[in-house]
Amino acid sequence: MHTVIELTELTKDYGPRRALTGLSLRVGAGEVVGYLGPNGAGKSTTIRLMLDLIRPSSGTARVLGLDPRSDAVELHRRVGYLPGDFVADGRQRAGECLTFLGRLRGGVPARRIAELAERLELDLAARVRSLSKGNRQKIGLVQAFMHDPELLILDEPTSGLDPLVQQTFLEMVAEARDAGQTVFMSSHIMSEVEAVADRVAIIRQGRLVATGTVAGLRARSSLRVRIGFAAPVRDTEFAALPGVTGAVVEPAADGCVLTCRVDGSPDALVKAAARHTVTRLHADEQDLEELFHAYYTGDDGVPAA
Repeated sequence: MHTVIELTELTKDYGPRRALTGLSLRVGAGEVVGYLGPNGAGKSTTIRLMLDLIRPSSGTARVLGLDPRSDAVELHRRVGYLPGDFVADGRQRAGECLTFLGRLRGGVPARRIAELAERLELDLAARVRSLSKGNRQKIGLVQAFMHDPELLILDEPTSGLDPLVQQTFLEMVAEARDAGQTVFMSSHIMSEVEAVADRVAIIRQGRLVATGTVAGLRARSSLRVRIGFAAPVRDTEFAALPGVTGAVVEPAADGCVLTCRVDGSPDALVKAAARHTVTRLHADEQDLEELFHAYYTGDDGVPAA
């Protein structure tokens, strides 16, 4: 698998404010990578640097093996880009706008535009200025996908879309991956990334704090455990076990219930529980949204160290 995106120690300063700090990241051909972070974390800055829409303070970026600055014309021809603030000429009809953008790319068949518009329920005859935010976003999606680019770079792509159209978009991303295209998708909506991403990268305050598959990140996450006992037990018996945090015992009608979190292997907890009569046991993995917040915030809701 060859590298499609290679970012090396990218840093971007806006005067005294540092938006991105030493970011290094690689994306392979045919991957769907979800780039996660809340607003202001540095997602859009990263994307703009990749396309030479802004220049880095230091570090380098290579996209499709090209230098975004010196090879900008060729790079933009091979990329489908949806900015987070997509804007189109309000006087044009949606179809006219997309035809014009298609001609800028060397020509896109009208049937391809019509097919994508139908899937996204976009009225090509409507004037852009009359469209809602969600429908203007559909124009942005069509123009990004319509020329079947090698690389799709999508910044908050489902902003303003209703749930049914969001699902259609996710199907389009999966089809692009199956066709060998690479997708780099920034988002703060965890469920959509979890549905299609091969890997995720989490950015916090301009720094990359985690990267890997969803399964890999879960392997490093904690389990939420509830164990019912037939007779009372003491939380101190479990609180000191390896990997166990937040152990609390509460009374129940048929005995008591222990709730806690377990990082790593639950072996020590299971062996300790087995010394008593266990009436029930339930364990849940964190979903991607919980994983994200575990990397991004501490218990008090502020950015984690």
